[in-house]
Amino acid sequence: MECRTKTRSDLAQMAMMLEVSASPKPGNVDRGHDYPDTRLEHFLASTIFARPALERAERGGTELGALIEEAVVDTNCHTGGNTHFGAFILLMPLVAAGGADGAAQVVRETTVEDAVAFYRAFGATEVRVLAKDEIDVKDPSAAATLRERGMTLYDVMAYSAERDMVAREWTNGFALCRETKNLLVSHGAGKAAIVAAFLDLLCTYPDTFVAKKFGQARAEETMRRAREVKAGKVSLDAFDEECLAAGVNPGSLADIMIAGIFLALLEGWSWDS
Repeated sequence: MECRTKTRSDLAQMAMMLEVSASPKPGNVDRGHDYPDTRLEHFLASTIFARPALERAERGGTELGALIEEAVVDTNCHTGGNTHFGAFILLMPLVAAGGADGAAQVVRETTVEDAVAFYRAFGATEVRVLAKDEIDVKDPSAAATLRERGMTLYDVMAYSAERDMVAREWTNGFALCRETKNLLVSHGAGKAAIVAAFLDLLCTYPDTFVAKKFGQARAEETMRRAREVKAGKVSLDAFDEECLAAGVNPGSLADIMIAGIFLALLEGWSWDS
C-alpha cells in the first residue's frame, strides 16, 4: 500500500525523533543514556506535543514568536523540562517557509510582538543564558524594553548571534543547518549518518551551550577531544561517557542537527535504509 506524501510537520517531528534516537551522540540524551531529570521519553513526548504549532507554521504561520511560544508551552507539560527550545527557533521558520532559502527571508519579517512572545517563551524555560548584556527574560519589564527599543525577533537573534550558534543561523541564511544537511547526505542513510554528522560538527564548532555552561575553554576542549575521536585516538563511546560524567551536553549542536535532518528529509534523504 502506498504511503501518503509526508507533510512538513511530519518531517519536522521525524527530525526531532531521529536526532534523539541516534546513539551515541556524546553528552546528550539518546537511546543509550538519560539524564537524572530528563529522559528519552520526555524528548519523544515533546515530538508529539509539538504537532499543533508545527501544523500552524506549515499552514503559513508567520508569527514566529507566537509559534515558538506555543511549541514551548505545549511541550513543557512534563517533568523533563525544556527539551527542544533551540530546535523550535530553527524549525518554525524552516517549516513555515518550506526550506532554508525561504526561512532566511521570513525571519527578517518578524515584528516586535514576535520578540515579546519569544521572551515569554524564554522566560518559561530553564534555558541557560549569558548574564552579560542580556535583557532579563525573568524581568516583567522585558516586554516594555523590547518595545521601547523597537527590537524585532530578528533583532533579538542578531543581538545574540555572536555568542549563540542557534541565533546565528537566523542571521547567516541557516548556513550551519544547510551544512549539516550536506554532512548527513555525505555519510549515507539512517542513524549511523546522524552519529557521524554530529561528530563532524563537534570536531568543527565549539558548542555555545557548553560555552555558556562551562566557559569557552571547555567548549574548545570538547571540540579537541572530538577530533581525537575522529583521528581514532579515543573511542566514541569513551568520549560519550566522559561528556556525560562531566555534564558536558552539546545542546546547541543537537538543535542544529535536528534542523539539518529536517532539511535533508525535505530533499528525500533516507532515514530507514
